[in-house]
Amino acid sequence: MEFIASLQEKAAALGKIIALPEGDDPRMQEAAVRITAAGIASVILLGKTDALIETMAASGLSTDRISFSDPETAADRGRYAGLYHEKRKHKGMTADQAAAAMTDPLFYATMMVEDGAADGMVAGAVNSTGNVLRAGFQIIGTAPGCSIVSSCFVMVNPDWDLGENGLIVMADCAVNPDPDAAQLADIAQATATTARALCGFEPRVAMLSYSTGGSGVGPSVDKVVESVRILREKAPGLKLDGPLQADAALVPEIGGRKAPDSDVAGRANVLVFPDLNSGNIGYKLVQRLSDAEAVGPVMQGMAKPINDLSRGCSVEDIVNVAAITALQSGGDRK
Repeated sequence: MEFIASLQEKAAALGKIIALPEGDDPRMQEAAVRITAAGIASVILLGKTDALIETMAASGLSTDRISFSDPETAADRGRYAGLYHEKRKHKGMTADQAAAAMTDPLFYATMMVEDGAADGMVAGAVNSTGNVLRAGFQIIGTAPGCSIVSSCFVMVNPDWDLGENGLIVMADCAVNPDPDAAQLADIAQATATTARALCGFEPRVAMLSYSTGGSGVGPSVDKVVESVRILREKAPGLKLDGPLQADAALVPEIGGRKAPDSDVAGRANVLVFPDLNSGNIGYKLVQRLSDAEAVGPVMQGMAKPINDLSRGCSVEDIVNVAAITALQSGGDRK
């Protein structure tokens, strides 16, 4: 919980604005109150304004510091529809279709982020991951130089003497089943950026495999070798090595023995798995066997921060992801 508290404290210093498009959900309403009360960010809650205020008042929730926006009556709806049409008309979207999309709070909130009226969006309590990502892809798109949206988890266990101050960042554990070498390189670079923003440390990235160096052969090893080559060209200043076995990446004695010339082996704080199978299995094993807290999934790789929640999320989950989203959006808005 100390890590979560630090996220919220760092987010509060930035003065960001977070859009919550699923305003009809009681969890979102309570989260909006908690986010603003804690000073984590300002909140724009989307939905039918009068109904939201009435519902929240009936639930004993203060609306004093929350902003509201109803896409169906908002002054920017027409302008946003025009901007969206410009982005999608090459795909055959008509002006009428763009106008209809802007009545959807999910798409309207995403356009608010694109337009700068909000710094990030958090959704998924009601909408599917596919719908959240679709809005993000169509309106915001991927970050410059990044070909793929991915996810990571920050694994937290204060008792660890591995990783960095009880933290290890793991990717991709939730989105991409089998990224190719170029995509894997982009995932690693995005995860390094996330590690800096959320954890505050300089990333040392291990590209994981069942092979360390040339100890094993096969297509999956070759993919990791190629991804390391690509990323070293794209980001020559990044501390990066692979392929590395997990123990060689994390344990100093084993890293020193298996990869003695590496500045990452035995000291890695960011672990990038070669595929979703290994990534999802890996983070869940760490979570359950070491009693680690798994913070995430954190979406990464979009030009501006959009984060997806589980539909089973708690109010606390929404608050925490809002803090993460604020930090991902970069500099101080104040």
